[in-house]
Amino acid sequence: MSTITDLLQPSLDVTRILRGQGIDNPARASPRVVAVAQEVLDEAQALLAPAAIHTILPVRDFHHQTVILDDRVTFEGPLVARALAGATQIALAVCTIGPALEERSSALFAAGDPLQALALDGAGTAAVEEVSTIVTARIRAEASARGLGSGMRASPGQEGWSIWQQRALFGLVPAGEIGVRLTDSCLMLPCKSVSFVVGLGLEMRPDAVTCDFCSKRERCPWRVR
Repeated sequence: MSTITDLLQPSLDVTRILRGQGIDNPARASPRVVAVAQEVLDEAQALLAPAAIHTILPVRDFHHQTVILDDRVTFEGPLVARALAGATQIALAVCTIGPALEERSSALFAAGDPLQALALDGAGTAAVEEVSTIVTARIRAEASARGLGSGMRASPGQEGWSIWQQRALFGLVPAGEIGVRLTDSCLMLPCKSVSFVVGLGLEMRPDAVTCDFCSKRERCPWRVR
């Protein structure tokens, strides 16, 4: 088990904040929205408390759409089966930026300042994605140093992998050590948190992305290309 709190500080900018708000092209944003994103930049950066925890476990068996990690824990579904096909080990990770930013965003909404609240929320979305990207890169580098390849990343809740499988993942990764817990509906708190798995093995490659297996892939502006 590895807990990471160092070297995870995301580098935010206005473009990333806007993208976190769902604005993939800054030219489409109104001048006011862009200005507010600039206004919250320093505050957003100061509110981040990024942390991650991950572990690597062996794959015990694999059949049809079920990946068996031990006698009690399985991952099931077409997406996770595709993501982990050929893996001999699985890296499981949970990442977060902590609760402070979303608490500040909620306070701004309650105070009647939705533009700043939305800008901060967008900053949080961008930040946690960058944290998860950094952690994924570390996992891949560690695997490569051991002579292993790494596959695509997949998360419970994506199409083809039920959100209820968060319980199985959290049963294997003590996310509480970095302050992340599950609600009864399997959502993570703090909300700006991400969980995922990456398959590791001699023949694993990261060429495929989860977007390739999503039914919305032809019309989604967030598709990885």
